[in-house]
Amino acid sequence: METPLKVAIIGGGIGGLCTALFIQHHCGSAVAIDVYEQAPQYREIGAGVGIGVNAAKLLHKIGIGEAVSSIAGRRSRVWVSFRKFDDGSDVVTVPSADTDVIKQLPVHRAEFLDLLVAIVKERKAAMLHSHKRCVKLSDQGNEVLIGFQDGTSATANLVLGCDGIHSAVRGQFATDKPEYSGQIAYRGLIPISEIEKWWGFDTYAVTWLGKNRHFLCFPISNNKTLNIVAFVAEKEENLGDLRESWTALGRKEDVLKAFEGFEERVQKVIHLMPEKPSKWLINDRKPLDQWIYSNGKVILMGDAAHAMTPHQGAGAGQAIEDGYILGRALQDYFRNQSSSELNIADWAQIYQDVRLPRAQKVAATSRAAVEIYQARAGGMEALPFEDCVAEIHKRVIGRMQWVWTDDIDSEYNLAIDKINKPRAKNI
Repeated sequence: METPLKVAIIGGGIGGLCTALFIQHHCGSAVAIDVYEQAPQYREIGAGVGIGVNAAKLLHKIGIGEAVSSIAGRRSRVWVSFRKFDDGSDVVTVPSADTDVIKQLPVHRAEFLDLLVAIVKERKAAMLHSHKRCVKLSDQGNEVLIGFQDGTSATANLVLGCDGIHSAVRGQFATDKPEYSGQIAYRGLIPISEIEKWWGFDTYAVTWLGKNRHFLCFPISNNKTLNIVAFVAEKEENLGDLRESWTALGRKEDVLKAFEGFEERVQKVIHLMPEKPSKWLINDRKPLDQWIYSNGKVILMGDAAHAMTPHQGAGAGQAIEDGYILGRALQDYFRNQSSSELNIADWAQIYQDVRLPRAQKVAATSRAAVEIYQARAGGMEALPFEDCVAEIHKRVIGRMQWVWTDDIDSEYNLAIDKINKPRAKNI
């Protein structure tokens, strides 16, 4: 029996655990996976995250879609109903790409992570380690030595950097830093039971749009909880000592001031928010055109490879797509080991070739989306909001369809065909 390929996943968040499940599903006993999380325990902050149909489909492929659906909110086949800030009238209501079986999955981050941890343990997909902050990687030929802050180390044949926008793995190979995106957001959770009598919309996925700010709500936790993210354009010089942190707190009075003039339902929702809502500085990163290092032994994934702003609700889905495609690439590596000239670095490159263009396009359109929502995109800056409504409708109505419906299995198969055709001619 051959020794399994040792795979180390740095980062035990949603992307890292989904990657472990995808690789184990595709490769089985050919791999031995360890997940190294820097925190004392596997835990996420109390906020919502959207998972589009494109990613939900992949979770169903490995048999966990129904379990995730059981903790998700229900948007009534609507992605978001965009509304005017002052009277709540419709700007554009974007239908989702839900089917009868596969639906978008807005979830509570902590609930989703708890579920993933339970599934990883149940399937024995990986060994889970905590208190392991990666500080150094050293190429040792067939293996990579991973040094941790606590003085311990581990080795792996393949290291996957799933450690987020501040990735220590990325920092070993690239010197760029996260950059302020121009937006802050206030976050909060409130019981849907508190609003259902006066909500008045057919869906709980509603965003009120206004100049330089927009107020997003969507349901999570089996429609028991409303997730709120109130976005505000803010100049960097006005940030004070605010830093990117899930635990930074703001003041309810600041949210009320920021959304003064928004309709009554927004005011009611704000009053139900905590006195000290989460205050989030939203960072971004410039595109990175190389995700593969150390001759294919180190691979970046998720936000470590392609951090993106949250304005299309697509970041988690792109991390999930990364894990799925890498799982397929590793499966094909093992299947073709005896007959193919391709080594693991070649298969890692196939992963990058498939994923990089799509993920970077999603990131670019996410950056552009907020300019549209807040009526600042080209031609709208100097106009009153009312005069921008028709243009916002035109730019928003179809912008997510390619994200949800592009067939990434076909994209992967095309990449394989491009490699196989030249080789076939030489046979």
